[in-house]
Amino acid sequence: MKKLLMSAMALALLLTASASRSFARSGQAAQAAPAAQSKDKTPPSYDMKPQSLLDLDGMHQKFVDLANAVPAEKYSWRPAEGVRSIGEVFLHVAGANYFFPQLMGAPVPAGFEMKTFDKSLTDKAQIIDALNKSFASAHTAIEAMTNADFNKPLPKLGPDANYGDVIYILVTHAHEHLGQSIAYARMTGVVPPWTAEAEAKAKAKKQAAPEN
Repeated sequence: MKKLLMSAMALALLLTASASRSFARSGQAAQAAPAAQSKDKTPPSYDMKPQSLLDLDGMHQKFVDLANAVPAEKYSWRPAEGVRSIGEVFLHVAGANYFFPQLMGAPVPAGFEMKTFDKSLTDKAQIIDALNKSFASAHTAIEAMTNADFNKPLPKLGPDANYGDVIYILVTHAHEHLGQSIAYARMTGVVPPWTAEAEAKAKAKKQAAPEN
């Protein structure tokens, strides 16, 4: 059931993105003549491949830093019954790092099942290892793409869907669950390491500043 819901969610997001592009194209077609006369020939400043990798790698670092900061005994903590625990959220993210690239034909670990992956491990070290391996796998999948591949059609996900939509969902999914994981960590008394570091630097700077 979870796998079906996740697939439906991914498909819905992809179709939404595709529909937006279709709407945009219809508007462009209606103004084809004026657009041809004033076409912007400025090279795009946003390069999807390196930006996606930069964002994904940033998520990787923060997830692993946070996972290391959470005590092992807190990995089973959950805010309510029927909700994923801290450790299960980490594994859910790791599973998605395989699930989404798989839609483009990327390989997954032997025996991988998205619907059971979030409950496949309970040991802190093993969960962190799973996070590292999954983010590395997703990075490899994006690294293997060309910029042109981001526009490669993926009709099984919708008439206007493409590989770029999959990468967009992959990265935004990680962002969503990083926010969730930060909230869970805070609720168990854990300050995200990057926040603790920034607060320590600010405190040291304030102490070092001369008094007026």
